[in-house]
Parts: sequence; C-alpha cells; structure tokens
Amino acid sequence: MDLVEYNIHESWQPLFTKLSEELQTILADVYPSDTKRKTYPPKNLVFTAFSIPVSNINVVLLGQDVYHGEGQAMGLAFSVPSTVKIPPSLINIFKEIGNEFPNRNYQFQHGDLTKWSVNEGIMLLNSALTVKQSTPLSHIKKWEKFTDAVIQYILDNNKKCIFLLLGNYAKEKTKIIKNEARCIKGVHPSPLSAHNGFFNSNIFIDLETKLNKQINWQN
Repeated sequence: MDLVEYNIHESWQPLFTKLSEELQTILADVYPSDTKRKTYPPKNLVFTAFSIPVSNINVVLLGQDVYHGEGQAMGLAFSVPSTVKIPPSLINIFKEIGNEFPNRNYQFQHGDLTKWSVNEGIMLLNSALTVKQSTPLSHIKKWEKFTDAVIQYILDNNKKCIFLLLGNYAKEKTKIIKNEARCIKGVHPSPLSAHNGFFNSNIFIDLETKLNKQINWQN
C-alpha cells in the first residue's frame, strides 16, 4: 500500500502495512475496472480521513455510510466539496451546532469540513469507506473489519481522543472501544431520525466538556 499515493500520514503505516493484502483485495472488489456503475468516492480520495496524524486526533467523528450521489463523497464523513449542495444530514449537524453555541455566530456557507480535520484534529471517519452509486450501504460489510482495526489502532496509539458515534451502526463500535468515558453516542443526523434525539441533544457541548477544549466548528 503506497501511503503517498493516497495521502495517508506516515503514522498510519504500521496499520496499513499489516492490512495491505486485505486492503488491496477490498479495493479491487469495490473499484472493479469493468463496471458501469460508479463507486464513490473516487479511488484517490478513499483514504482522505487518514491524512491526519494519529497523535493529532482529538475527536473521531464516526458516521455510517458514504454519500452515494455524484460528486458528493470526498473521503471525509459528512463532508462534501464546497461546490456541492450541502446534504440534509450535514445541514442538521450545522443547525444543532448553531443552536448549541448561539453566541459564536457560526455561518455555514458550504459543506467542506476539511478545516475540522486539519485545524481541530477531528477525524471524519465513515464505517464504510466506499459505496456504489445510488446504492446506500452497499459496501458496509466489506469495510467492517478494517474499520474495527482502525478504531483499535487509534485506541492503542492515542489515549486522549473522544469518539463521537452517530447512528446505531456507529454506536456498535463501543464493543471495541470498551470505555464509556471516551464515547459520546448520538442519534444519526439524517432527516429520518434527527427529530428523535439528535436535535437539542447538546452532544457538541458534551464533546467539548469531555475534551476540556473549545472547538472552532466554523468550516
């Protein structure tokens, strides 16, 4: 596995070296050369979340699946390129952040969350790193063991970060984390579920309290 090719930080090298053969098999499976249906994100962006050094992670924001529409997925959970319409789940995240921190006057004009990763140490990780075009959850099982290994690697190499688990699938990862003090579990911000406990949950306030650190959520 060529870390430079995928812009993976060198601190992840032991993990990617250990799982290199498995990853090559997954990538060959999810990015077949003879298919008409596209896979998202583009292959060169599939490991974008791993550009952050392991020791710099303050928060692991764990989502579920990759956006399955054209041009949306960019390798960071919940994030879309600034030129793409903000998806409903991210709109709800922005709305909740604004409600929890009204005095900060956040203005969310686009959906690119790169600054969260680079400036605030938030690893935007999906449980599945790829998806078939227009086919939600199509690759969720293919990435399960890898995502579990990533979480364990973070636990072994970063003793301070907090895991923010949004949605039932993400919350299942507590079986690996095994430390409630390092977890904040929340309802998925999807329009289908946000009104059932995501809105008015104060999860972002809780997160900053656990971190003992204010995060600049402005993207």
